[in-house]
Amino acid sequence: MIEIRTIQHPLNDGGHWFRIRLKQRLHWAVLSALLAIVITACRSEPIPEDGPAYAAAHYNKREFQIPMRDGVKLYTVVYSPKNTAITYPILLMRTPYRAGPYGTDEYRPLRGPGRDFARDGYIFVFQDVRGKFRSEGHFVNMRPHRSLTGAAAKSAAPTDASSTVDESTDAYDTIEWLLHKIPGHNGRVGMWGISYPGFYSAAGMIDTHPALVAVSPQAPIADWYWDDMHHHGAFTLALAFRFFATFGQKRPEPISEWPKRFDFATPDGYGFYLDLGPLKHVNERYFHGDIDFWNHLAAHPNYDEFWQKRNLLPHLRNIKSNILTVGGFFDAEDLYGPLHIYREIEDHNPGIQNTLVMGPWTHGGWRRTDGESLGLAHFGAKTSHIYQEHVIGPFFRHYLKGGPKPNLPEVLAFETGHNRWHGFSTWPPPSVRTERLLLAEGGRAQHTSTLPSQPAEVATTEGPVSDSQPAAQPAALSPALGTSAAEIAHDAFISDPAKPVPYTMSITTNLAKTYMTEDQRFAAWRPDVLVYQTEPLENDVTLAGPMRADLWVSTTGTAADWVVKIIDVFPGQPPEDPENEESSAERAPQSPTATDQHHRPYPGGYQMLVRGEIMRGRFRNSYERPEPFVPDTVTKVSFELWDTFHTFRKGHRIMVQVQSSWFPLFDRNPQTYVANIFNAEEADFRPATHRIHRSRAFPSSIAIGVLDLSAASRWQPPAP
Repeated sequence: MIEIRTIQHPLNDGGHWFRIRLKQRLHWAVLSALLAIVITACRSEPIPEDGPAYAAAHYNKREFQIPMRDGVKLYTVVYSPKNTAITYPILLMRTPYRAGPYGTDEYRPLRGPGRDFARDGYIFVFQDVRGKFRSEGHFVNMRPHRSLTGAAAKSAAPTDASSTVDESTDAYDTIEWLLHKIPGHNGRVGMWGISYPGFYSAAGMIDTHPALVAVSPQAPIADWYWDDMHHHGAFTLALAFRFFATFGQKRPEPISEWPKRFDFATPDGYGFYLDLGPLKHVNERYFHGDIDFWNHLAAHPNYDEFWQKRNLLPHLRNIKSNILTVGGFFDAEDLYGPLHIYREIEDHNPGIQNTLVMGPWTHGGWRRTDGESLGLAHFGAKTSHIYQEHVIGPFFRHYLKGGPKPNLPEVLAFETGHNRWHGFSTWPPPSVRTERLLLAEGGRAQHTSTLPSQPAEVATTEGPVSDSQPAAQPAALSPALGTSAAEIAHDAFISDPAKPVPYTMSITTNLAKTYMTEDQRFAAWRPDVLVYQTEPLENDVTLAGPMRADLWVSTTGTAADWVVKIIDVFPGQPPEDPENEESSAERAPQSPTATDQHHRPYPGGYQMLVRGEIMRGRFRNSYERPEPFVPDTVTKVSFELWDTFHTFRKGHRIMVQVQSSWFPLFDRNPQTYVANIFNAEEADFRPATHRIHRSRAFPSSIAIGVLDLSAASRWQPPAP
């Protein structure tokens, strides 16, 4: 008798080997035959397609130093299919995050933008951008686009003037070299990348190379003042510090591995940054002036020329490729980029296929997660798998390999709340109408289509929600009838920089990505957070596109930040609550059913963050020229909350929370006006009383985009 047991092979990713134990003596010929069958079965078992073993089995790897027009050579690795009977398109990703592993015998997984790309067959190309890892040259963060324009300016003819290179010319020169030096291609090239590589793919399509027929910028950086580094002028402390502590280290010569990560010596990010004190201590204690870009951040807190020339949007011209831009509505890092890159391409590049996909994802979640949930929020399906199978795969397959045209609308967006995909002709959807959430007495939020009538001398902000920067307004508006700011109807709270409002309950030094849907009761319980909410909704309310906070404020200080959060308040108590005496019929809406978004059981009264945004009040009139508040004077502060697509279900409430800190996601405002907060002293950080005014003369409100959905907009992936 022979017992055969399957065990994972330690040297074969995905294969198996077998232990054979003899229970009685058998003829060796029989045993040999059995072993041959077993070995054949082992060899026929497929290797997982998303691992390096599959890449090594099906692809040849070669490494090159490709010369750019100024003579700088960029490390480039090419994985070509071993089957040379047919030709393949080239799929290029340019990255500052390491194109390795290095060495022709070290392979990386070849997932590409989705799960099936390695099996489909592409010539995968990965390149270290200039100045990073194995590439020559000097690295420049968000390298400014050069002023020359036009396809002729992208000619690969060498020149000695290094000022004539940018990320567009480097992409052009790389493609040109690949077409002439790499055999077996079909003449078509695609580019893609997530986050910083998304920026390189967006820059690479400017003045498009004729062979570059398909590009997918994913969570791309468009303008680093608005993506990643600041939100309405407030500095993203937790993200920027951790990122540049490693990424920003100097590279005097080519390297193969990442520099050593920063050791926080604690898992408590809130405590670490609070103990840090003023931002001036970062260089004094940790960076010692060695992180160049941190020094630039500290020197340029305003939206000055340093940032303006790193804005890619004005240069997105002469694009001839087919574009599919991808973003996530819960991307805590680069939500600004995909929305504005799509819009800019749409406005200035007629005649091309320009598609936007927005799903319920965190930063890169469409590739790194299954997209079924985020924290307590559940989306009813593995949305990332739907995207990979029915969106990104067919997109590149069609334009690079001649496959069927994908069944995609111009804008494909996922509606949370009901958890459904929709297709639109543009974004925001053209039928969105502007309504208001009026902040009222007693913590009420009144959903209305108009504001109450106001005195003629009071400036208002009406019309559709806009993504434009704030228009110039008076520095302050005097209270009506000579009364003091404190006497006008308002809600007040004391903001203390020594006790800032946390942005998450997670104990982490990382960016807590789940904060984008986190239960906000921990904030609502604080005395320095104002809470307004509607009555339970009688009908569904769907918000689509951007929102705008129009706040009438005053403060006893001379500086302040303003944070506005839009929250979906779920009804009911959790099924497991032993104090819940409702009948099972009354508790039915809390069960995870098809009519309740496929939600898993959630905490009763779950306050799901739908969108939140911060405004550094000094920039209320200009991001280039900040100004202080006049103490105890009513002033208008307006700012945009980036786009959302969410349905507040019948029986839910819409909540608005207003606060003045969101720490350590954003740095603390000292609340004493200083020219540059990076130079603020301990003594500048002082408590202040902030007020939100809600009188007829000063009606604080949130402009929201409301959409009446129809079945006609619903999108379903094609049947198999």
